[in-house]
Amino acid sequence: MMKNKKILLGVSGGIAAYKACALTSKLTQQGADVKVIMTKSAVEFVSPLTFQALSRNPVYTDTFDEKDPSKIAHIDLADWADFILLAPATANIIAKLANGIADDMLSTTLLASEAPVYIAPAMNVHMYAHPAVMKNMQQLEAWNYHFIEPGAGYLACGYVGKGRLEEPGTIIETINHHLEQKVSKKLLGKKVLISAGPTREKVDPVRYFTNRSSGKMGFALAEAAATEGADVTLVAGPSEQVLNVQHIQRINVVTAEEMFEEMHRYYAESDIVIKAAAVADYKPKHVFTEKMKKQDGNLELEMVRTQDILKSLGNKKDKQFLVGFAAETNEPLKYGLQKLQSKNLDAIVINNVSTQGAGFESDTNMVTYVNKQEEKEEIALAAKSEVAKSIIQLIVRDMKDEAM
Repeated sequence: MMKNKKILLGVSGGIAAYKACALTSKLTQQGADVKVIMTKSAVEFVSPLTFQALSRNPVYTDTFDEKDPSKIAHIDLADWADFILLAPATANIIAKLANGIADDMLSTTLLASEAPVYIAPAMNVHMYAHPAVMKNMQQLEAWNYHFIEPGAGYLACGYVGKGRLEEPGTIIETINHHLEQKVSKKLLGKKVLISAGPTREKVDPVRYFTNRSSGKMGFALAEAAATEGADVTLVAGPSEQVLNVQHIQRINVVTAEEMFEEMHRYYAESDIVIKAAAVADYKPKHVFTEKMKKQDGNLELEMVRTQDILKSLGNKKDKQFLVGFAAETNEPLKYGLQKLQSKNLDAIVINNVSTQGAGFESDTNMVTYVNKQEEKEEIALAAKSEVAKSIIQLIVRDMKDEAM
């Protein structure tokens, strides 16, 4: 994976800087084109000449040392790199990056680059565990920076614990594994919009109409799509579900009207849209501002139709691959196929919620996936996470077939 890769190696000031020499050598031997930026402190540990000899490229240490007057060095390097590797990464450079500080050649180049960044920390065990360092690393992870955790063992300061720069071979293996995963992800670069959970339609300040949907299926679909590299937006009705995969934008809504608005807000930019939410078909015509008091006799409430989200999306469909869900209790295939045609869908996921293990709130499901050619795929009873993976793979298959 390293062959012909343009790698910008940032070396910051720590005793582990000597390992960056071996790292440079290994990367170069594997066919990578390596350019090195050293901080002022790093130069105290290793000579720039060492990295120049190992990389066969000039070494950069000073923002104002412009080696080519036709280019601004830190911008040129930022644009040049396929990815940036910080090894060793001290607490100081991590703090600068997390707080947008650009006061030397390395930190300035980092802020100017849009390339992926891999960070291999190295520091004293107590420094690594300090809340400020932890907070900075968490911030960078939230911004999609990739960390290569330090090893545990005897440290140069005399302590034993976590903080030792990972070995050069392991750093390269970790990056290779990540790059291989990126290549194989089937929805990389795709925007996926998913709705999940129930809606609640207010009657008065203490009462509402809802349904038994837990949101488990929609959340599982969001995680499965994100795992395949998609940029996922999840519009979720009231649900206790927690996302276990990072980098999913969750938008919380309550009513059918709010879900309608959010689905349409993100629809135009989406490549795949999956409406898995169980949206209320009706809502009270009048909402009481105060709690209704119990009275003698029966109570009658006039209900009105909510907007049909799926049908409205089907009417506006352009480039989107639109998937609906049909939760039925009677003749599910018949009603699911009607929905597929009447709402201009590319596929429908049909399940009989009266079947044991396939209903609302269950951790498992079994469904029938039908595309617009009415080709049917039965997905057997399994955990909703596994059913979600199968649905995503079928969507990928059908999108490929459409593109051919």
